[in-house]
Amino acid sequence: MRLADAMRGRGALGGVASRIGLSGRLLLLTILFVLLAEILIYVPGAANFRRTWLSDRVAAAQVAALVLDAAPQQRVSDDLARRLLTGVGARAIALKAGGTRRLIAVEEVPSEVGEVVDLREAGWIELAIGAWNSLLHPQTEPMRVVGHGKDGVDFVEIVIDPRPLREALIAFSGRILLTSLVISGITGLLVFLALQVSIVRPVRRLARNIAAFADDPEDASRMVAPSWRNDEIGLAETALARMETALAGELRQKRRLADLGLSVSKINHELRNLLTTAQLLGDRLEGTADPAVQRVAPRLLATLGRAIRYCEATLAYGRVAERVPERRLVPLRPILADALDLAGLVPGAAVRVDDRTPEGLMVDADADQLSRVVINLVRNAVQALGLAGTACGADSLVTIEAFREGGTVTILVADNGPGVPERVRAHLFAPFRSANRAGGTGLGLTIAAELVRLHGGSLSLDETSLGARFRIVLPDRTA
Repeated sequence: MRLADAMRGRGALGGVASRIGLSGRLLLLTILFVLLAEILIYVPGAANFRRTWLSDRVAAAQVAALVLDAAPQQRVSDDLARRLLTGVGARAIALKAGGTRRLIAVEEVPSEVGEVVDLREAGWIELAIGAWNSLLHPQTEPMRVVGHGKDGVDFVEIVIDPRPLREALIAFSGRILLTSLVISGITGLLVFLALQVSIVRPVRRLARNIAAFADDPEDASRMVAPSWRNDEIGLAETALARMETALAGELRQKRRLADLGLSVSKINHELRNLLTTAQLLGDRLEGTADPAVQRVAPRLLATLGRAIRYCEATLAYGRVAERVPERRLVPLRPILADALDLAGLVPGAAVRVDDRTPEGLMVDADADQLSRVVINLVRNAVQALGLAGTACGADSLVTIEAFREGGTVTILVADNGPGVPERVRAHLFAPFRSANRAGGTGLGLTIAAELVRLHGGSLSLDETSLGARFRIVLPDRTA
């Protein structure tokens, strides 16, 4: 229940943020940061204002005391003294000069005060705390303030009412607050406009372009046009333009290849029917007694057979999606049995297939699919040896070896033939490009590699000095 409430609350906050927008959030953050800066400025400013206000009262008190000292016989009326003290805002003034301390008061001096401020020793932190207390914790008791004297006066001490100081601090804070709001508003507006022009609008343009391009990636008019900017936004526009151009080209090429593949499939289907009919007619020609026909018919039938197989392989590759392997732990040697029968695949060629896998070796695989992979590799090796022979003049030999290392089974299919030419190695497992003999479709190794990948393994060609050796690596399934 709490999780659901939290998710609803998070969704509501996300909805509010999306309605405000990026520019609105930038404006709010700018105002917030400016206000934070003003607060950091206000604290020392309030402390300095309090010091200045109290210092002014101390200086005025010293002037009042000098006026009283200048009176004949240092005697003034109580009314004049009261007016002088009222003008200073003090209840009593005391100053020390020449080792003599003098007190001026027309009222009874209070025995206790709420706060004592010594401007001669007060630091910035103490003044800031005092200003904070004056604002938030007003006092009714008088305040005693001590400051430096001038013109031979050691120090001046006054007793004042703290309420005028609090009122002055409130007025100062109001002015600071109003100034901060005005500065924050103006700064936020200027930053908002600057960000709107330099960042928000270009980002919105990129977002609109991405959305429009996603609707129809092959439409060249929907690709972004990079601007003159050379900053991060300009780099993003340039990178996006390159990506969209490359992606649109790839999509157009894939669409054309798909259309071409569909056409080729249809052509192959019809062509296979025609070739099958031609093959049937060729079979009849074999029974003709004409010597010329007898010489041509086998070659014709062989050519038609290769053409039919090529059509069938092309159709199978374009139509079939290999199923997910049904893997289980099975013995390897029975899977390889069908591959051993391929030794007589090429008439007139003495090729031997030797199974050297150890008895009892278990492999975690789909037996049918693994058999297809090995048969394909052995067939290629037998046909290569039947056509080109061996490279060293020895008997033609295809070997199948296997071993287990930890949770992996490795199967090696090797021959002592001429090997795989360098021009074929680069595209060995690419469809229609790896055929190395007449009549080959170039799909056998592609399908074999796909079947091995479905098992989570790999099919590769080893670097060997003699012949060709293919390596099948099949890992066991993880628990």
